[in-house]
Amino acid sequence: MRTLCIDTSAGSAVALHDTEAGVLARARSADHRGHAERLSALVVEVLEAAGLTTADVDRVAVGTGPAPFTGLRVGIVTALALGRARGIPVHGVSSLDVLARQVLDLEPDATVVVLGDARRKEVYSARYRALGADDVELLEGPRVGPAADVAGDALGAAVDQPPVVVAGAGAVLYADVVPPTPGTPDEVDPGVLGRIVAARLARADAGEDVALGTEPLYLRRPDVSPAGARKRAS
Repeated sequence: MRTLCIDTSAGSAVALHDTEAGVLARARSADHRGHAERLSALVVEVLEAAGLTTADVDRVAVGTGPAPFTGLRVGIVTALALGRARGIPVHGVSSLDVLARQVLDLEPDATVVVLGDARRKEVYSARYRALGADDVELLEGPRVGPAADVAGDALGAAVDQPPVVVAGAGAVLYADVVPPTPGTPDEVDPGVLGRIVAARLARADAGEDVALGTEPLYLRRPDVSPAGARKRAS
């Protein structure tokens, strides 16, 4: 089963994951603003590197954020368009879930606090522990707020659920407040999306409720709001 994996929570990242062979190819652009221009080219690059075409893809997995509106929308819309064009399913996974799983591959017994850059001097955050070898259990979040609030959460978790590992671009950015654990990743590996989707579909087949929706996690109200009705002249 081959899964085309897309994440645009920061830059643009694409991978092709095979349930038996693992990741067949990856590509990434660090441009945080050029998702619309870069993403399709990355998809082509990954498929060509694997020696395959879209006809060889069985499903699509997409990161659902949290992330700023424009980049996240490009990734999800691209995934849904590919799925519709091929008549194959599209599954969504929080980008924070993916990064947490990457950390748990290194520290399987840890409680993981993942921080993403939410801009405006804030971070997206969530807390996790492992669920099997390929998935995560969400303990708290996701939410958006000042890094100092997450630092308090991390200290509380350290008391109740040691060891605690902190990771993510938000931790790198606000290392003076909540420093990342050395050696942890700060970028989403899109190939891990395929592993999580496969694990959740297996649990769904066993009758469990799983989270695979493609609704974007914005966590903030949009900066632009619809204009209100015109005021009547007095």
